[in-house]
Amino acid sequence: MKKELIQLQHISKSFDGNLVIDDLNLSIYENSFVTLLGPSGCGKTTILRIIGGFERPDEGKVIFDGQDITGLAPNKRQLNTVFQKYALFTHMDVAENIAFGLKIKNKPSNYIKDKIKYALKLVNLEGFEHRMPDSLSGGQQQRVAIARAIVNEPKVLLLDEPLGALDLKLRQDMQYELIRLKNELGITFIYVTHDQEEALTMSDHIVVMNQGYIQQEGSPEQIYNEPENAFVADFIGDSNILHATMVRDELVNILGTNFVCVDKGFGENNPVDVVIRPEDIELVPPGKGTLPGVVTHVIFKGVHYEMEVNAGGYDWLVHSTRLNEVGSKVDISVDPFNIQVMNKPESEDEEALSVEDA
Repeated sequence: MKKELIQLQHISKSFDGNLVIDDLNLSIYENSFVTLLGPSGCGKTTILRIIGGFERPDEGKVIFDGQDITGLAPNKRQLNTVFQKYALFTHMDVAENIAFGLKIKNKPSNYIKDKIKYALKLVNLEGFEHRMPDSLSGGQQQRVAIARAIVNEPKVLLLDEPLGALDLKLRQDMQYELIRLKNELGITFIYVTHDQEEALTMSDHIVVMNQGYIQQEGSPEQIYNEPENAFVADFIGDSNILHATMVRDELVNILGTNFVCVDKGFGENNPVDVVIRPEDIELVPPGKGTLPGVVTHVIFKGVHYEMEVNAGGYDWLVHSTRLNEVGSKVDISVDPFNIQVMNKPESEDEEALSVEDA
């Protein structure tokens, strides 16, 4: 079992009277890739800055490897931060940028030289020692910023939307590079992003946040396949989110039609929310499924067709490798295991960004 490395205990933080984080508790384990995911203003960067020591919480404690570091300065913590804006020193070459932190610590010159060579090899920039930052591409600058962070041998690397300024291809390449680095270095990565695909691709553990609260945390598979509320379901991937009624265990009424499901414990005739992913809907010939409908829109996405099917007065989003032409009459069929039943939200924070009324 992995060792608990960081504990955030009852963290609260306000800016100008506005509560940004409210009584947040979070545990982060050694050698894990944790992503704080959520929309702008949800508090994820504030959490990262509190861990890094750049912000001090109004209430609560930051425990690092068993020690209370809440009041410790950033340079005294066993971690380094990589920002979206790489913050490289433009008057220094690559080697000098990487060596900066080591020189401040008065490390011997031979040690620094070896570390520079090691770091450049790790980020695939061997031979770039004497290049200036302005001669590098965005991806190369980001690699230098990461190299500068890892030469200090931190136990934790904090990354604040570090790929946000890169184009799509570079961003995807860097995602794989970060996974490789994490595995090779054996250190803990804490990553902030609003990009759901980025989070699902790289993380061992995802923490979904909204308005200063943790909505759900778990593995990428858990977050995607078993969202705990409508906000998480809507924020992570495409979803059909519908108001429904739990008739009884393993039977839910959606849009006036009963669907067999596998969920239990929601009571009888109770209002619930239901999530069905577009790829989990099968379009079958009329009379062969559960709910009749008509295909109203089709877009070819390369690996699949994205279709809208009006059924029961709701426009269902469907992903399929099989094309059904606009105007086709179809039935919607869903495997009981692919119907995710959730309790109605207790607060507005848990509601989806846009849940259509059924």
